[in-house]
Amino acid sequence: MTKSAHMLRLGVNVDHVATLRNARGGSHPCPVSAALLAQKSGADGITAHLREDRRHIKDDDIISLKQVLDIPLNFEMAATEEMVSLAEKLRPNAACIVPEKREELTTEGGLAVVGHEARLAPFITRLKEAGARVSLFVDAIPAELEASAALGADIVELHTGAYCDSSGGERAAHLKLLRDGAHHADQLGLEVHAGHGLNYENVSDIAALRQMTELNIGHFLIGAAVFSGLPDALSTMRRLMDDARAKDIA
Repeated sequence: MTKSAHMLRLGVNVDHVATLRNARGGSHPCPVSAALLAQKSGADGITAHLREDRRHIKDDDIISLKQVLDIPLNFEMAATEEMVSLAEKLRPNAACIVPEKREELTTEGGLAVVGHEARLAPFITRLKEAGARVSLFVDAIPAELEASAALGADIVELHTGAYCDSSGGERAAHLKLLRDGAHHADQLGLEVHAGHGLNYENVSDIAALRQMTELNIGHFLIGAAVFSGLPDALSTMRRLMDDARAKDIA
């Protein structure tokens, strides 16, 4: 991959608009309407995670998103027969396989690819045959990146949760792991994305990594939109990302 100052894409995750809707039931606020507003406000893509327990995004949401969006839909999903079959019918632009546990509040870590290649391989093949670019949400660990490439993934999305949840020297150590991981993934021919826990305060160092092509951000943007509106939240995040990339510090 050429290390030019390519534009860093912003993917907006609308899961937690659905969380707010589901707290009371009914149809308001609508995650599809939020996605359309994000598209109008400059988002480069929309991410939605249809969990097995349907705690936020519902099947109808995913179907509607695919029908109405003019920008790419990134369908986050567990590696299950149910979800792969749905993706085959949906034919999203990208399918991102994530780990999923019923008891977790949110995704707690990267997908375990090493040791699970035999289970993941047929799912990845089917997703690619359905026309989806396949992404694996992984920790920035060399063995996991190498296994992802060997399985034929197009993309790895690096889990930034530990970096975002730390500070000081610990955060610096996590940033180095992400920097090294992004470089290694790029050398393996993988497109590099990142996400989980990113906000105005911590996004710049991740955005500055030259191998990054996309950041997927949801919970923080939806929370910020409560106070400032979604267009303003996206505009601020975009400015921070672009400013960091322009500094070319990685």
